[in-house]
Amino acid sequence: MFKTAIITASDKGFAGLREDLSGPLIKQLLADTVYDIVSYEILSDDKDYLTKRLKELCDTDISLILTTGGTGFSPRDNMPEATKAVIEKETPGIPEAMRAYSMKITPAGMLSRAAAGIRKQTLIVNLPGSPKAVKECLGCILPSLEHGLKIMYGLDSECART
Repeated sequence: MFKTAIITASDKGFAGLREDLSGPLIKQLLADTVYDIVSYEILSDDKDYLTKRLKELCDTDISLILTTGGTGFSPRDNMPEATKAVIEKETPGIPEAMRAYSMKITPAGMLSRAAAGIRKQTLIVNLPGSPKAVKECLGCILPSLEHGLKIMYGLDSECART
């Protein structure tokens, strides 16, 4: 099992003014998988706050942080910047795959600014904020995440298939 944290970035959700639908959906989509949800939080969109919390989580034994929200064009959308401030290695293929998949569904998929990368032994992936987009994007990347995490932890070493 890979210990997993979920962060929803939403000023309104943090203030109790909006129900978070995406974070609970991520929990549901990861049920009965190799991902053990050990943390779920709704945080404000403040970049410094998000950066601090991401660093704190990466300093624990969490393998995967999935974020939702804060990847759009709003002035308060800061999750990609917080993620980039924290990571040591980028994993550009993950957000590229999500955008490519989303573009098959809606032209607005190109507007996602999602980022992904590794800090220490933790993979951070930014997902969109809408439940529909979360379901689509997580469904797109989920089949490959386990293999990537196994490689990161030295549990799998071969990418080539015979």
